[in-house]
Amino acid sequence: MSDYVELFDLTKIYPTPKGPAVIVQDFNLRIKKGEFVALIGHSGCGKSTVLSMLAGLNDISGGGIILAGRELDGAGPDRGVVFQSPSLLPWLTAFENVMLGVDQVFFTASKIERRQIAEYYLTVVGLGNAIHKRPAELSQGMRQRVGIARAFALSPKMLLLDEPFGMLDALTRIELQQVLLEVWNRTKLTALMVTHDVDEAIFLSDRVVMMTNGPAAGVGDILPIPFPRPRDRAALLESAEYYRCREYLVTFLEERAHRRCQQAKAA
Repeated sequence: MSDYVELFDLTKIYPTPKGPAVIVQDFNLRIKKGEFVALIGHSGCGKSTVLSMLAGLNDISGGGIILAGRELDGAGPDRGVVFQSPSLLPWLTAFENVMLGVDQVFFTASKIERRQIAEYYLTVVGLGNAIHKRPAELSQGMRQRVGIARAFALSPKMLLLDEPFGMLDALTRIELQQVLLEVWNRTKLTALMVTHDVDEAIFLSDRVVMMTNGPAAGVGDILPIPFPRPRDRAALLESAEYYRCREYLVTFLEERAHRRCQQAKAA
């Protein structure tokens, strides 16, 4: 399978009064079509910066990004984005929030076809009985379900997730991980997810990309996840291989944390 997404020498530099701040430098990653990749690292290492550049929401200082054979320049509906907070318009219902994007992307389709797309994805994320409720009437988890439905409903070439479950309680987080996985299994969208949760990364992804600490962060290591799909959480937790993967990721993060502490003391 050929590379579908290529991030080459991706760099982000911000000007500061003390001079240029290099957040990400020479970040290189290739993702195959239909692959689910998780990006982990310590807070502030540049994970979300990489994702926002891929989404076209943050200018690229150096390098470039190719998606499906085309170099990206700015945001577009070919990338569906799910943020930590879904940012729904409060005066619109869940259905109307999803329809905003559907109407723009599928403007040549009939009104009935567009409605069916929105209703389908709201139903598969478990909101079939709440599609006409406004955000204030929905729990945080339900609002995030709307965000997931909205991203998938656009039929993008790539799905980008920026710690989508970071604001949820543990039980809701586990429930929505399963929802995301079930919808992804139906579509097999190429996906990149930023997370700080090692268990989440193992459960959802095909590969886990570990970022070095900033400044000038890059790819530190990549761990292939050996478990076949579809995945069963209970079966994974009984697997010795699961704990081997977990230990590998935790060790990487702990070593980076120790190194950062030593650098801070030296400074």
